[in-house]
Amino acid sequence: MKYPSIGIRPIIDGRLGGVRESLEETTMEMARNVAALYIKELRYPDGSPVNCVIADNCIGGVVEAAECAIKFDSSNVGVSLSVTPCWCYGSETMDMNPVLPKAIWGFNGTERPGAVYLAATLAAHNQMGLPTFGIYGKDVQDLGDPEIPEDVRERLLSFAKAGLAAAIMRGKSYLSIGSVSMGIAGSMVNPDFFQTYLGMRTEFIDSSEILRRIERKIYDEEEFEKAISWTKKYCREGEDFNKKEKQFSREQKDNDWEFCVRMTIVIRDLMKGNPKLKKLGFGEEAFGHNAIVSGFQGQRQWTDFLPNGDFAEAILNSSFDWNGLRAPFMIATENDSLNGVSMLLGYLLTNTAQIFADVRTYWSPESVERVSQWKPEGIAANGFIHLINSGSATLDGSGRQNKNGRPALKPFWEINNKEAEECLEATTWHPANNGYFRGGGYSSKFVTKGGMPVTMCRLNLVKGIGPVLQIAEGETIDLPPHVHKILDERTDRTWPTTWFVPRLTGVGAFRDVYSVMANWGANHGAISYGHNGHDLISLASILRIPVNMHNVSEEKIFRPSAWGAFSSDHHACETYGPLYK
Repeated sequence: MKYPSIGIRPIIDGRLGGVRESLEETTMEMARNVAALYIKELRYPDGSPVNCVIADNCIGGVVEAAECAIKFDSSNVGVSLSVTPCWCYGSETMDMNPVLPKAIWGFNGTERPGAVYLAATLAAHNQMGLPTFGIYGKDVQDLGDPEIPEDVRERLLSFAKAGLAAAIMRGKSYLSIGSVSMGIAGSMVNPDFFQTYLGMRTEFIDSSEILRRIERKIYDEEEFEKAISWTKKYCREGEDFNKKEKQFSREQKDNDWEFCVRMTIVIRDLMKGNPKLKKLGFGEEAFGHNAIVSGFQGQRQWTDFLPNGDFAEAILNSSFDWNGLRAPFMIATENDSLNGVSMLLGYLLTNTAQIFADVRTYWSPESVERVSQWKPEGIAANGFIHLINSGSATLDGSGRQNKNGRPALKPFWEINNKEAEECLEATTWHPANNGYFRGGGYSSKFVTKGGMPVTMCRLNLVKGIGPVLQIAEGETIDLPPHVHKILDERTDRTWPTTWFVPRLTGVGAFRDVYSVMANWGANHGAISYGHNGHDLISLASILRIPVNMHNVSEEKIFRPSAWGAFSSDHHACETYGPLYK
């Protein structure tokens, strides 16, 4: 994949005869310093450093602005940042591209009024309907000071992460494998939403394409042999909890393993293509669908007679498989495209695998004590939420990776082989619940380690409003083993569990844990490692998607300056409309 670059525009006072000349090196150095920050701190999903493109010269007027725009167009620039230490001519030097996410850093110095340019040009952007993020440090610096203050650094990185996320998904596809699963609204894939808000295509294929490729051997047989050998070594089969009379024979179970592995390879190939298929004589299938995210319908038409998609979804959503460590795929179970997009947003901001889960049960402290004789304490004292779904969650979600001595989910290039093996060791694969999955298959089972900061989000479509985003930052928790066993076995014990406590604010949907559950807009949620709610809010503003529920502190929220003129986030997003309308 050719990833979009960050374009940096050094803006200068265009008056020759002493003014511009005195600022040339200072202004260009400011741009180079930001580029160095981005290259050091930010990575594309494949682990490579981000690419920065700096204008060939400082921009002091409209001709140089146009020259910069031409360079950006030819350099695959997807994000635009203007930087300046001084006053410049606002409307003559501003970025007029209506699609590129934009920000301006106006240097806080007294020698030259960078803040004046920032304010004047933000006003021009707002007047012209081109929302732009404004960045201005709290402390005065000396002109030419190369240091980027911490508050400026945070804003620069937050904007760039959100802007790159929007740029990376633009032009990609959501691949819908199958149709609507069990009447779930999120699996009623809406092409208009994907096109106008995300700049993405929607690709639709029937689930039978998976079966066709398996039966016609449209996959790499050599890779399959490698994959099934790895699966037998690392994927431990767990207890069969089905009634004796409903349990499959050993032969059928072994056949299911092979089918599930083939299915995993096929879904991956459907998403991104596989040049090996062309060599095998399947040139059309070799292309794939340019999908950055996909969903598999599964239930019920598929799972009533064929093995379920739990193994394929869980392995693809993880950061490793038989080919080693690699970037996770984003696969939504039950073809819940809106939760798939939620996973995608979290992934593009963090480069880490995402947990797909049902927001299944709120456990009040009273209920926990009633059924287990244990009274929740500490962070769990106000109750907690059981996140659990049918075995599709990333295995990274077991929390067996380590960061600063604590459980974590990490970008794949930071994971070592031992951590990947520990995630596999923490997971058992149980023959699927034949009440739900008559066709068999295998579901993953693990328990997420407690003590991880996480952010749960969910995109919903609401008639009359359009898309809205919900965000809940919180922490995973450990329960005493006997309590976990009692609570977990009241639902399906063959599925992975994450115990989650949202951070409470005492207000609105976050006045207590019950209210978080009660106000959640759908049955699914996407869970990211870390507290990245503020970055999700920045990204949502770029995409013109209002946030209708969050517990992010006000001082961390960063949106385009125009938002300050509106009564609410909803009003701003409604006024500007979809980014790609």
